[in-house]
Amino acid sequence: MPARRTLIQVLVAVGVLGWVGWEALREPVQLAHVEKAAHAPMTESFSEEGKTRLKTRYALAAPVAGQLRRVTLQPGDAVQAGQVVAWIDPTSPGLLDGRSRRRAEAELAAARSQHRAARQRVQAAQAASSLARSSLQRAIRLHEGRVMSQEALEQAQAQAARTAAELSAAQAEAQAARQRVEEARAAMWQEEPGPAAGQDSAGVADTAPRATSRQPVAVMAPATGVVLKRTLESATPVTVGQALMEIGDTAQLEIEAEVLSADAVQLRPGTPVRLLHWGGAGTLQAHVRRVEPGGFTKVSALGVEEQRTRVILDFDSPRSEWAALGDAFRVELEFLLRHEDRALQVPASSLFLDDRGKPGNYALYRVVDGRARLTSVRTGLRSATHVQVLEGLAEGDAVIVQPDERIVDGTRIEVH
Repeated sequence: MPARRTLIQVLVAVGVLGWVGWEALREPVQLAHVEKAAHAPMTESFSEEGKTRLKTRYALAAPVAGQLRRVTLQPGDAVQAGQVVAWIDPTSPGLLDGRSRRRAEAELAAARSQHRAARQRVQAAQAASSLARSSLQRAIRLHEGRVMSQEALEQAQAQAARTAAELSAAQAEAQAARQRVEEARAAMWQEEPGPAAGQDSAGVADTAPRATSRQPVAVMAPATGVVLKRTLESATPVTVGQALMEIGDTAQLEIEAEVLSADAVQLRPGTPVRLLHWGGAGTLQAHVRRVEPGGFTKVSALGVEEQRTRVILDFDSPRSEWAALGDAFRVELEFLLRHEDRALQVPASSLFLDDRGKPGNYALYRVVDGRARLTSVRTGLRSATHVQVLEGLAEGDAVIVQPDERIVDGTRIEVH
């Protein structure tokens, strides 16, 4: 019995020592998450926050000094061009001194010049709109004859809609300029010599009240829209030029985004943009209208200084789809830079900089026969989650996602 017990103990000890030695000599195995490279549609894009803003905002100011009557209009109330939005009971005017008179005359002359320029912009916008409508009709005929592509037809339709909107904005600006002429003339009262024929050199009818009449002065809306903000509500004394309210047309919205300068250099007028998480159902479509040439420094939430530039967008989706949006509403934007219908792609987290070759080259780990193999690749398009691989990989190759420092070339891999 003692000999048998001793034999068993020896065998157990040998087994334990053998197991310990085998574990010590065995090559370690690393667990890894693996995905296969596959062809799929891919769009290179970047995201940024933006906000809506009015294309034209009208700030109404008191044309004369006096007592403002209580303003009854509320923010959101609709107004028509030429509608009276406030009344001011003027104070005794007295005669203008020489300096004040020269200043009033200069302001009136400037207002008349602005009105003439605004009318010329209306004429230019009318010509552009007429040309765009003609081009659209021609494009429709060519498309029906299968000579023009659907994309070219859509571009002609967008151009016609854009020029029509620009014409509407130019007409509103002309109306606002006309109102400023009347306000400047009203500020001069009876001292304004003006033409005797009832129209000034800018083509504006001479309807300004005179000091001797002591009539209340009407403040009129320069364009059709809604009241955005009231600076004053209760009856109160006002001075010339004091802000009263703001008016704008919420149907004429655009989008402003502050984009990193490194991203802005990739944008061009016409670059498509998607509006995500804007508060309504579905996704809205827009396009870049202008990339401002000047940049500025902005400190991020993390305290990092960034160079950014403003990018202005126009809506492509019908007004009925974004009618709930107003001025200064937040939107999330996705700028679509390039697209491939069939791109070989892998998760972006599988790539890392390859320090063996040229700067900027990337590498990843393929899984071949159960081992990690370091592979250099050349990349193309990038999305938020995936990267296109142009060289170095084939469809179906398994790649390690988020490899850690324990994985090197030749490491045994166990897929989980």
